[in-house]
Amino acid sequence: MPSDDVQCTPDERIVLDLIDPDELIELTCTLVNAAGENPGGTEERTAQALERAASERGLVSRSDAVAPGRPNVDVDLPVGGAVADGPGLLFLGHSDVVPAGPGWTRQPYNAEVEGDRLYGRGATDMKGGLAAALVAMDALRRSGRELAGPVRLSSTVDEEDLGLGIRHLTARGLGREFRGCIVAEPTDLQTVIACRGDAYLEVEITGVPAHSGRPADGRNAIDAAAALLTLIKQDHENHIRELDPLLGSPTWNVGKIEGGRATSMVAPSCHVWLDRRLMPGEDPEQIVSDLRNAVDQAGIAGNGIFMDIEITMSMPGFRTDQDHQLVGTVHRAVADVGGASSIGGWTAACDGGFIARDHGVPTVVMGPGGLNDQAHQVDESVSVRELTQAARAYTLAALRLLAR
Repeated sequence: MPSDDVQCTPDERIVLDLIDPDELIELTCTLVNAAGENPGGTEERTAQALERAASERGLVSRSDAVAPGRPNVDVDLPVGGAVADGPGLLFLGHSDVVPAGPGWTRQPYNAEVEGDRLYGRGATDMKGGLAAALVAMDALRRSGRELAGPVRLSSTVDEEDLGLGIRHLTARGLGREFRGCIVAEPTDLQTVIACRGDAYLEVEITGVPAHSGRPADGRNAIDAAAALLTLIKQDHENHIRELDPLLGSPTWNVGKIEGGRATSMVAPSCHVWLDRRLMPGEDPEQIVSDLRNAVDQAGIAGNGIFMDIEITMSMPGFRTDQDHQLVGTVHRAVADVGGASSIGGWTAACDGGFIARDHGVPTVVMGPGGLNDQAHQVDESVSVRELTQAARAYTLAALRLLAR
């Protein structure tokens, strides 16, 4: 039963009464225990658990192989009957989790509940969000409520690494029109209306080897890398002087560097891995072009130094107008179920940018759990109360956005 602090109409309350917190906890635990570590490409068990849960609830599911053992999964309310064929509502999530790693005081893939916390790798990022969306869809189905359009949950693989799943989904197409997309990533139930994007750049620098006793005979690739990183630091500092109120600024991070062959040699090679966070609308290809121009102007390349820059991953950012119906509806739904409702931006990146950019679907992020204090952390957990509030908020948002 919804608690007394839930603000909704009597008809809406009938639907919310169909959400069973114990069932939601059980499904979240099932998805957590299915693991799905990535890198590793082991999402299949989670995808199968999601399909099985959908089938048990009378929902229609289908898998779409992105790579062997790595299926995207779509779950739909049955089309027809009480569901009209107008623009629908899309929930978006991912089935992979980052590796558990060492240091846990609990078994990461043996979910357990203690008080208000459900523990396990992925509890927050983002098996809890997937479970809340599926349980919300089941409540809508069982209510028999007539909606103006369908509701779909799309779960992608490989979100935590290279984004193969969302790229596959984008290339395939959504197959229908959607009024809005709610990404069920952890936001502490905040309605996030803007996200930065991300791009991975790899820089391969080659020089000329020589004996370290005569360094002028060679061309040192590590020295060239150091000069490149000075340019990047300057660009980073220039950007952070002007901050967007929701997203901050574009940022650079040097994640990894390898180079050289021996202490007594002038380094003939160096490899640098860079992370560039993107503002909505920024083009990674233009960023690489600008970086190459800066390298040329600084005289870093040439005279035996060669530099190749490759984009190995990119995710677009997005921004949805705060006055859009989707934003107001989701924000009010969270408030009406007693959540800590607010509107903000996300400096992280997510798959929602592809839905907004490539399909023109207004997008927000809202889900249970904390990105900064729980996602990717040792002993990851999610609040059981927040899980229930998320499922109720998803249900209210669907009822209100798709009202006939």
